[in-house]
Formats: sequence, structure tokens, C-alpha cells
Amino acid sequence: MMNTQVMFYLLNKETSADKLQLALLHSCFQAAYFYRQQQRVFIYCQDQAQAHQIDELLWSFEPDSFVPHNLSGEGPKQGSAVEISWQPPTNRRPVLINLTSTVPTFAHQFSQIVDFVPSDEQLKQSARERFKAYRQLGFAVDNQPATQ
Repeated sequence: MMNTQVMFYLLNKETSADKLQLALLHSCFQAAYFYRQQQRVFIYCQDQAQAHQIDELLWSFEPDSFVPHNLSGEGPKQGSAVEISWQPPTNRRPVLINLTSTVPTFAHQFSQIVDFVPSDEQLKQSARERFKAYRQLGFAVDNQPATQ
């Protein structure tokens, strides 16, 4: 049984950027980071609209680098390095970036999970619940400030 590592990134409240956008932007940074480590990534979104937002953002967030990505069901048969969906994954990948407010039922399929703690109090409470839930699943959970 593999020990899943979960890293929560604490999103900075000092920034004027829309708080939800901040999580989306950081998920792109994380996807790019894992892609450069030759890791395949699954970005799990709240809904179809958010999946499309991430899809767009991944084209433009770092003008000098390209992160191959596609929405589930699009692109090559095995999917590209980064797959984006609001539905459970259909193929195995080591890294999950969770943008939903819950712990996905399929979380145990991943060796690494990235999650976010927004500065908004209500969203922060939801992140605390996920933190506890990951721990109860026996995952190694940690947190660090999001930098960029």
C-alpha cells in the first residue's frame, strides 16, 4: 500500500487577485512543476466551467513555457501530461490537484495530492475538513505557503 503525500498550499490573502482565481493559478504552477518532473497530473475541478477556465489558463499563465494538457476525453488516447476534468479519472496518474471542496472518492489512487487553503474563512473551514479527512485515510498531510 502506497503512502499518499498530501500538500496543502496556503494561499496568500494579501493579494488583490480574485481568491478563486488564485487557486486556479497555483494549480497551473503545480501542474507545470510536476510536468517538468515527468509526472502525469490529473486536475480535478468543481465543475465543467472551472475545467474550461483551467484549460484556458494553462495556455497563457507562463508565456515562455508550454504545459501539454487536455480536458478528459479530448486529445491523445492516453491523454496528455496534464488532464483536466470535473469527473473521476479514467486512467492512472500519480499526481492529483484537487480544486473541489471535498476529498475525492478516488484520492487513494494517487501518490501525491495537491490541495489549497484559501484565505477566505468559509473556504478555509472546508480545507480544514479535507485536511482531517485525508489524515483519516492514512495519508501523510503537510502544508506550506504558496509562493510565486
